[in-house]
Amino acid sequence: MGVHRGSARAAAASDKVQKNKSARTSGLSQGSRMEKLLGFEWTDLSSWRRFVTLLNRPTDPANLAVFRFLFAFLMLLDIPQERGLSSLDRKYLDGLDVCRFPLLDALRPLPLDWMYLVYTIMFLGALGMMLGLCYRLSCVLFLLPYWYVFLLDKTSWNNHSYLYGLLAFQLTFMDANHYWSVDGLLNAQKKNAHVPLWNYTVLRGQIFIVYFIAGVKKLDADWVEGYSMEHLSRHWLFSPFKLVLSEELTSLLVVHWCGLLLDLSAGFLLFFDASRPIGLVFVSYFHCMNSQLFSIGMFPYVMLASSPLFCSTEWPRKLVARCPKRLQELLPTKDAPRPSASCVYKRARAKAGQKLGLRHQLGAVFTLLYLLEQLFLPYSHFLTQGYNNWTNGLYGYSWDMMVHSRSHQHVKITYRDGLTGELGYLNPGVFTQSRRWKDHADMLKQYATCLSLLLPKYNVTEPQIYFDIWVSINDRFQQRLFDPRVDIVQAVWSPFQRTPWVQPLLMDLSPWRTKLQDIKSSLDNHTEVVFIADFPGLHLENFVSEDLGNTSIQLLQGEVTVELVAEQKNQTLQEGEKMQLPAGEYHKVYTISSSPSCYMYVYVNTTEVALEQDLAYLQELKEKVENGSETGPLPPELQPLLEGEVKGGPEPTPLVQTFLRRQRKLQEIERRRNSPFHERFLRFLMRKLYVFRRSFLMTRISLRNLLLGRPSLEQLAQEVTYANLRPFEPVDESSASNTDSSNPNPPEPDSEHVHSEF
Repeated sequence: MGVHRGSARAAAASDKVQKNKSARTSGLSQGSRMEKLLGFEWTDLSSWRRFVTLLNRPTDPANLAVFRFLFAFLMLLDIPQERGLSSLDRKYLDGLDVCRFPLLDALRPLPLDWMYLVYTIMFLGALGMMLGLCYRLSCVLFLLPYWYVFLLDKTSWNNHSYLYGLLAFQLTFMDANHYWSVDGLLNAQKKNAHVPLWNYTVLRGQIFIVYFIAGVKKLDADWVEGYSMEHLSRHWLFSPFKLVLSEELTSLLVVHWCGLLLDLSAGFLLFFDASRPIGLVFVSYFHCMNSQLFSIGMFPYVMLASSPLFCSTEWPRKLVARCPKRLQELLPTKDAPRPSASCVYKRARAKAGQKLGLRHQLGAVFTLLYLLEQLFLPYSHFLTQGYNNWTNGLYGYSWDMMVHSRSHQHVKITYRDGLTGELGYLNPGVFTQSRRWKDHADMLKQYATCLSLLLPKYNVTEPQIYFDIWVSINDRFQQRLFDPRVDIVQAVWSPFQRTPWVQPLLMDLSPWRTKLQDIKSSLDNHTEVVFIADFPGLHLENFVSEDLGNTSIQLLQGEVTVELVAEQKNQTLQEGEKMQLPAGEYHKVYTISSSPSCYMYVYVNTTEVALEQDLAYLQELKEKVENGSETGPLPPELQPLLEGEVKGGPEPTPLVQTFLRRQRKLQEIERRRNSPFHERFLRFLMRKLYVFRRSFLMTRISLRNLLLGRPSLEQLAQEVTYANLRPFEPVDESSASNTDSSNPNPPEPDSEHVHSEF
């Protein structure tokens, strides 16, 4: 009996041991699967020490170094182009009366020669970053001028320029010079040494946030319904899709829905090993398309350069190992990386492992705080309400890329002399170099303040400035963005409070967009339509050009009174009613209903229609003469139709001259379209070469001025003229390209900018 009980206890103990072994094996297997999937185990997150150890885990520096090199190289290309080095003298010319839009009013551009020095420092910093030479210092030399130039002009802000500054900021704190760098050649401790894992974590997290938040922002109803980029599907890149889909479905399904799905999923596809090849294909195709669809500089290429960050950290070594032996001598080493003090190593026999230093703790803290801040900023607009208009915040750091498209129908700037009461009008955009101010209350306030300081030079005392700006966002009605009755000079604006003089977007009228599209599609090719929505108590003053011989206004909703100023007549329109408007006269449309009014202008440019008919007749006559169906001789003034140019004789009529200019333009377009690839590529290279050539020459002039002093005005003029030459292009292309850039110095404002009603 005792033996039996002992056997039972032994059996029970054996079962317990087997269960414990099974549990440990299951846990080990589960942990291994998680580590294989995510790169870490739950135990790595169980304590702060383990978390810091994880983020400082030794990692191969090769992948990081390749990104450092590519990013810095692209910044070298970006500085003369999108950063504006090639046109710096046109933007910051000394002595210009120009209204600028810095983030802080205290920020001011330096004198022109010193601005060239700032750009030179930024360029040298990017070069040092690319080479890994004095790496940390080079990052700072690039970073500080970059953010100074960035914050100096809000009108140039966009998501990718903001991203460049963030990536440069991150790289400043990383050990990206531990591989493929000059620093590694000069310092054995840095050569081919491990980097901590958080270097990759921050960069991967940043790129993941860019994709994912951009996708979340595209969940906006306008994007999902296909209104944000409605006309993008007309581009030739979407021709393969239009073989099986209509243009409307291509826009909705390919442009909008596929764009949404790609942004939401790209970060996940790149993160996991199994889906990464698919992710790399999709994002590469996406960014290559973007490089052709939009003028967004180096952004597609920076994103392409960031994609390999998600791959194995040692992939460059594997690539070098596959190269021929002789080539390997010129390439970075394929040897395994060496230990680094920046990392935390697990000691096999030590219970506590390596002691964590302050730098390891700071790396973990930086990673956490930075990524949390990047997740918070796109949704922080409740703090900076002064920058909110119809869209939240200044365009740039919200990753709401391409979600909102705007069209401006009407912009009127009115000034009133505070002393005499005299009214006058300014050309929209006078004293500015950008059009972005029209959409942002903070810039409008800066613009009005600047105008109030400049107009006294034109005998306008204590000026009051009023803006009447009509905008349509994502194919809605054209409506006022700001209250035209508010003097913006005296208006209150704060970055942390809602701007009271911003008019609300009439979201309840959004369902009208389907009907508006139906109305547009029902019109013929010569008829244009503009849809207007206005607030109760306001009126629109408009002028019908003499060219618009057939113009009418029709009410869609609400109630309005139309005043014909010259005839001194009023007519009230109810819903569905319309009236003809005389050409060459002013009229006013008053909204008298208690709710917003909606109406449309339908017009035909009769002058343009007549011109098109005359040009079509000349084209038909030319073809008849060429094919022999027209046997009679042409009058002398029409003879250039056959010759294609004027060769003496009677002066051709203005109509014939217009026809010849159009023919030459069409022939040039056709020639360029049918030119072989190598010619188009050569033209592209010549344009870029001009940008870099002018950047170099103008920088050399300015640095010479700082070192040796300015020469005579005649010598400066000759040097600038030489910098503006396009010696690498054919004469006809060079002259055509120089039509808007031959004069590098924009004209100073004169009294013609100010028009008085009296």
